[in-house]
Amino acid sequence: MKTYQATDRRYDTMTYRRCGNSGLLLPALSLGLWHNFGSVDAFENYSQIAFSAFDNGITHFDLANNYGPLPGSAEENFGRILKKGLATYRDELILSTKAGHDMWPGPYGSWGSRKHLMASIDQSLKRMGVEYVDIFYSHRPDPDTPMEETMQVLSDIVKQGKALYIGLSKYNEEQTQTALRLLKQCGTPCLIHQDRYSLFDRGVENGLLDTIGTNRIGMIAFSPLAQGLLTDRYLNGIPADSRAAKSTGFLKQEQVTPEKISQVRQLNKIARQRGQSLAEMAIAWLLKDHRVTSVIIGASSVTQLKNNLKTLQSPGFTAEELEAIDRITGG
Repeated sequence: MKTYQATDRRYDTMTYRRCGNSGLLLPALSLGLWHNFGSVDAFENYSQIAFSAFDNGITHFDLANNYGPLPGSAEENFGRILKKGLATYRDELILSTKAGHDMWPGPYGSWGSRKHLMASIDQSLKRMGVEYVDIFYSHRPDPDTPMEETMQVLSDIVKQGKALYIGLSKYNEEQTQTALRLLKQCGTPCLIHQDRYSLFDRGVENGLLDTIGTNRIGMIAFSPLAQGLLTDRYLNGIPADSRAAKSTGFLKQEQVTPEKISQVRQLNKIARQRGQSLAEMAIAWLLKDHRVTSVIIGASSVTQLKNNLKTLQSPGFTAEELEAIDRITGG
């Protein structure tokens, strides 16, 4: 493969949104490396996805220490992508990673202790071959480690120059409020909160989004398409080659109920009336909220990535459309 060189027109079409009350702008769409960038995937394919993303203004690449499979391989592979030319543009990139889920055997291989988080950030930097990441997240709250310990080490990681900003992932409203207070006391305010959010998963609307807005931090949504449910893949049931048909993965066959398929079909009808795909509408629906800084999209091909980028040309929603969407999804 030739060394990558970015197009001069990479900033022509992307929209950038301010992340809370910070000086940082994030692209409306960020590329997630949760799937399709692991040791089981093809380098030629996922490297082209990453290069195409940056060519289209996606400056933010979202990783975690355990992404793969195998755990750690997504970071290692992204390090290979950087070496193939993307590293030339390091100052134009926002790299984020996380720690807190199971990563290695023994009592220090997960959660939010100082031991785990310090080891994790050093491992992530080594795997990617970078001196720092832009955002380092606590990937999940630890029920046993005092939150004071977790927040202090996150702050220390910033003060040591290993990360520029701190984020939280999957903290509920009460946990978020406590974490924000502690981080402020440490002198390192929280930049951003990452959580699952889609038309089919609106749990963040039960107070968390209000807390995020009130405290003026950013919100970034993952799984915006509900693991593929909010696409045209399931309009007629479960395809043999779909995620729901596989024995592994996060979308199970029992989740694709007749009721869900009915909802998908109704939502798809609204999307078609708007002149877009269901996936485009589902992402646009998240971005309609000014508290949502960015939406993390996944892609298994350059074609899929470019289809999701069409969301940037999405028309606004009418009151009637929003009411119909709420009625269908129970929002």
